[in-house]
Amino acid sequence: MKIVELNIKIPYKSRGAVLAHLYDKIRGKIRDIHFFPPTADGVSEIRMEIVEDNPTDLLSELKKVIKNGKISFRVLSEA
Repeated sequence: MKIVELNIKIPYKSRGAVLAHLYDKIRGKIRDIHFFPPTADGVSEIRMEIVEDNPTDLLSELKKVIKNGKISFRVLSEA
């Protein structure tokens, strides 16, 4: 089990659709989540910590969902 921090930057207009799909994939694994207000350009930032066995598979699946944004992750701890 690894604790992974995901940093997602997406357009504010598509945030709801992306979060709905994301919630279906990682339900029950979220430890902490922060929503930041959109910038002047309309880009919203979501930062969340999740518990995941294989974060690379999750990242490749999320890249398919998030087409107009950026996603990055880092491993906080390994157990």
